[in-house]
Amino acid sequence: MRRAHLLSAAVLLLCTACSGGPGNDSGESAEKAVDHGAAVRAAIERTSADSARVDEKIELRSADSPTTYVFAIAGAFDLAGDRGRLTVELKDSGMEPVEEVFVGDTVYVRGSRAVGEGKWASAVRSEALTRYFLRAPLNDPEHLLRQMKAMRQVSNEGEEQVNGAPAVHYRGTIDHATATLRMTTETRQGLDDLREKLGDDMPVYADVWVDGTGRAVQARLSYFGGLKAVTTLTLSDFGTPVKAEAPPAQQVVPVAAGEDVLLA
Repeated sequence: MRRAHLLSAAVLLLCTACSGGPGNDSGESAEKAVDHGAAVRAAIERTSADSARVDEKIELRSADSPTTYVFAIAGAFDLAGDRGRLTVELKDSGMEPVEEVFVGDTVYVRGSRAVGEGKWASAVRSEALTRYFLRAPLNDPEHLLRQMKAMRQVSNEGEEQVNGAPAVHYRGTIDHATATLRMTTETRQGLDDLREKLGDDMPVYADVWVDGTGRAVQARLSYFGGLKAVTTLTLSDFGTPVKAEAPPAQQVVPVAAGEDVLLA
């Protein structure tokens, strides 16, 4: 429990850290000046029409701490059918992982501290908010893909290996409204204050890798400004079967997403 409180305190520093980020290459080629956003959007649309294996890593470090907190999320998701099953773990925390089952607009959670043992918490997916920078509400992978579709100033960074196969790497940025999509009022206000101090958008970088079939196989949001916030989603095994059914009604307790660090 103490580790969870420490994590919450560390992440709140996201709203007070100084801004910064990798510098731009002044020798950038004319090719990189072309906006490849249409290719990225088409790839995400194609990916969103299928099911896939999901592996996600979220890395958070505050401005004055040497500790990086790492969330690991894994499972399978039918992006077209809005169904999925994920396991969420906070590495080296001593906390037990939780299991999430997505069925339409309801997310069922087993292992949440909000309900008793043997029960499933249920939350409304479309109403859930996040308290963390660059993290999706309820760890929803479709939220990240939605943010990626709003990439701007997109450039082609060349070919790299993802899932053991070549993929084209696209890089761009997302604006402040996209980066703070569905955040709690408290977290959004802190980020709004920082943005006002900077006089411009916080530099949130967006990267998408597209394979030879035209699918987005990896997506990443990152911010480095005296702190670290990186979310990396990797998709593989497209067409994989997804078993995601609602638990028995007598085992379900409706709750808000709440304060559970593994959920929001």
